[in-house]
Amino acid sequence: MKTWLHSWRAAIRIARRDAWRSKGRSALVLAMIALPILGVSGLDLTYRSSELSPAERVERSMGAADAIFRDAQVEGVPILQDPLGEMHTPAKDYKDQAWPNGRTDVTKAIPAGSTVLTDRSGPAKLTTAHGLLTTDVRELKASDPITRGITTLLSGRYPEKSDEVMATSHFLEVSGLSVGSTLSARNFDRTYRIVGSYELPDALGTAQVNALPGAFLAPYAKAVEKSGLPAPDNSTAYLVKKSGGFTWNTVQQINTKGVAVTSRAVLLDPPAESEVPLYAKEGWGAWDSSPGADAAELAAVGTVVGLAMLEICLLAGPAFAVGARRSRRQLGLVGANGGARSHIRAIVLSGGLVIGVAAAVIGTVLAVVLTLALQPVLEDMMKQRFGAFDVRPLELLGIALLAVLTGLLAAIVPAVTASRQTVLASLTGRRGVRRSSRVLPLIGLAAVLLGAAIALFGSIVTESFVIVAGGSAIAELGVVAMTPALVGLFGRTGRWLPLSPRLALRDAVRNRGRTAPAVAAVLAAVAGTVAVSTFMASSEAQNRAAYEARLPHGAVSTFVMEEGGRDVPAVREAVQRHLPVDVRADVERVSVGKPGCDPWGGGAQDCGRYEVVLPKANECPLYATVLPGAGDPSEKYTPDQRRKMITEDWRCAQSSGGGWVSVDGGLLVGDAKVLQVLGIDDPGAVKALAEGKIVSFSRAEIDKNGTVGIKQVTDIAAADKAMEKGLPAPGKVSSVPAYLVPEGQESYGVRLLMTPATAKAAGLATLPAGAYFSTERMPGTEERQKLDGELAKLGSNVDLHVEQGFVNDDSLFVIALAVFAGLVTIGAAGIATGLAQADAEADLKTLAAVGAPPRVRRTLSGFQCGVVAAMGVILGSAAGVLPAIGLRLTEEREAIGYYEEAIRQGWDNGLSGPPYVPIVIPWETLAGLLVAVPLGAALLAALVTRSRGALARRAAT
Repeated sequence: MKTWLHSWRAAIRIARRDAWRSKGRSALVLAMIALPILGVSGLDLTYRSSELSPAERVERSMGAADAIFRDAQVEGVPILQDPLGEMHTPAKDYKDQAWPNGRTDVTKAIPAGSTVLTDRSGPAKLTTAHGLLTTDVRELKASDPITRGITTLLSGRYPEKSDEVMATSHFLEVSGLSVGSTLSARNFDRTYRIVGSYELPDALGTAQVNALPGAFLAPYAKAVEKSGLPAPDNSTAYLVKKSGGFTWNTVQQINTKGVAVTSRAVLLDPPAESEVPLYAKEGWGAWDSSPGADAAELAAVGTVVGLAMLEICLLAGPAFAVGARRSRRQLGLVGANGGARSHIRAIVLSGGLVIGVAAAVIGTVLAVVLTLALQPVLEDMMKQRFGAFDVRPLELLGIALLAVLTGLLAAIVPAVTASRQTVLASLTGRRGVRRSSRVLPLIGLAAVLLGAAIALFGSIVTESFVIVAGGSAIAELGVVAMTPALVGLFGRTGRWLPLSPRLALRDAVRNRGRTAPAVAAVLAAVAGTVAVSTFMASSEAQNRAAYEARLPHGAVSTFVMEEGGRDVPAVREAVQRHLPVDVRADVERVSVGKPGCDPWGGGAQDCGRYEVVLPKANECPLYATVLPGAGDPSEKYTPDQRRKMITEDWRCAQSSGGGWVSVDGGLLVGDAKVLQVLGIDDPGAVKALAEGKIVSFSRAEIDKNGTVGIKQVTDIAAADKAMEKGLPAPGKVSSVPAYLVPEGQESYGVRLLMTPATAKAAGLATLPAGAYFSTERMPGTEERQKLDGELAKLGSNVDLHVEQGFVNDDSLFVIALAVFAGLVTIGAAGIATGLAQADAEADLKTLAAVGAPPRVRRTLSGFQCGVVAAMGVILGSAAGVLPAIGLRLTEEREAIGYYEEAIRQGWDNGLSGPPYVPIVIPWETLAGLLVAVPLGAALLAALVTRSRGALARRAAT
């Protein structure tokens, strides 16, 4: 034991000295191992620090209060809730009855003697330095000690008067205001002074303004109603502090009054799942991950970590071999002085141990320091403040041990190779020739066949992505194991090459011990890049084929549905001013009730909605209206009958004409310019509009008399009750003569179109909705930015769409992957080239001695690097395409299965045809990898190689 310890101490001292002497090589290997450790450790520190404890979550949500009371909006009937207070449902089942929907008085459920703070919030359009900004206004007395922890005051002070507010730092940033500025709101004549800046620790990116209770929302709502618009909806919660807090039993008692409670005591000490009645209710169980999902996730993480360690070992292994080769005389002296092969292995392994420990220490320390230094940046990216800076020593130690293990694994093969050298060969510099293993390629071939079979089974039989990915990983490891044999096959192409590349290829083949790991490293990186690129290119082709344009190419649409279309004229003018507009077609929408009502039939007073009447004879039997409790009407038919209906019965056609519009039912009010902008070439439709008819793109809405019925529903409550009984909503129906556009015309979501005169004649009120624009050319980025800036000043919710066609958002990611693979390729090939130069130094000196020009050294170095890169890229490209094909076949099988089931059940009429799941090879990426990367690696190696080596006498042989 003592002898073993002393021998390892000596080996570590030698390895440490060699690492210090070869600073460049040591720094390279250390960086390769330390960078992943730095990233993973930093990720662990960031995740743990941002993961709040229950006490921290409670403080940020309710401050020093004991509970938050909220109205469950179920008319005060008893409810069941989860311990977090986030999910709740009435305790009674309302399967065939009207669902309770209404407010209750929460204050009656608050125990006597409690301290209560009201927390009310609602939206408002506030004035800013740039125009208007829709912002959340919160009325909470933030200076009260109960709210400590909910907000963090950054500068200034808390509001003390009714005309004072404070704002989040994000609001000040986007609004152009500052502490001391004044603000107001649209339709509001009061002004408020900003006296402080604060932040919400859990929502740093929130634009919010805080006022005293009753200082803003109530007077603002009255001002909005006075202007003819409905008051904005507000939400109210109550922060309650009571001696003894609120236990789970107390929470359940309060639930009987229709009030949901988030309790501090329950959050800090939650009840068991068996004590939560909500979880016993069907469909409301606790959502926990299954053991199978956990195992799959663990297997995926283990696979990623294992492949990353393999990649590092393949890259770092040749570097250790370089060190062992250049220290062979020293190792020979150890053997000459009685050292055993185990001592030689220990010295080389100690090199990996020293570098691994150094990488672990440096990576971990840098992770802690950088995470602390970049904490504000990380918090801004995550939009939340950290809790306590949480350092988990055991987790960091485990990550650090991975670095040590990686260093040792990378040094194993060089250690075994160095220990097999004879003392004489080491002292004289002779390399000798050793045949490569014949067993390893056979094992690799077996792994390739097994992995391919597993991937094929997964893609054809099981439809499991996990099995396909696992089989692909096994096959790729098999290719790595076969690399030495494959490198030997490449050597047969040398007879057709010129002198320099032939020498480089021959040298690579004859020294497979250093060539194979570098080629395998390149293979692994390129295979991953090619697999992802192929999968993404195939997905892009599928998405491009499935893309449904909202408008003709280059056309523009704008819709503003709020506040009765007040800002529509300004939006139309802004678009026409900033974009190259050719034709402008203004559109309106049908309105029932006051101008400011919700266009989809909100519940405000004097507000209603309209419905396009579907004639009973045109109703699809599969979707027919039935009485409550009658069940699904499609269940009365067999799968064959459903399939026949949905494919042959025109009433069951589910075609929207492509695209969509913001108006309910696709009913627009406009003139023939709308048809022109949408590219609808039908003289009959133009004539019908001029004759006062409504143009329909759907046959189903036209009754037997050739008219379309539009029902104005003014009593929303009565309409809702009628729907609960399976009856049509009461309302006045206006029948308008209709013209049906022939099939084949793309309407881009518009189902019905009539002129303002026709709407007026039918007794329908209209409001501005937006406009369609055709353009002379595709609007440029600068024009779009100017338009977006002007629309932002209006503060309205503008639905602006410029039809650019299909746009691929993943192209930058594919380019980044290709760059990463190129860097790994150049790095691995460079390491192999360095080892080759160490081996060939004697040959290069001989060439120089017999008169070879200096450029031979550069040329040979460049070709050595290019040969390694080319072999790795070729093998990696072949290995990467196969898993992508397997995954796409799995997707195709899954899509076809869903399609056939949809046809059987009557969900799809099948007119779109079977799913299109193409397999597309990214030839541009492959061309860059196959040509540009090896060529770049060769040129770089040639440029960094010195033309003349150091003068020295030739070693004795």
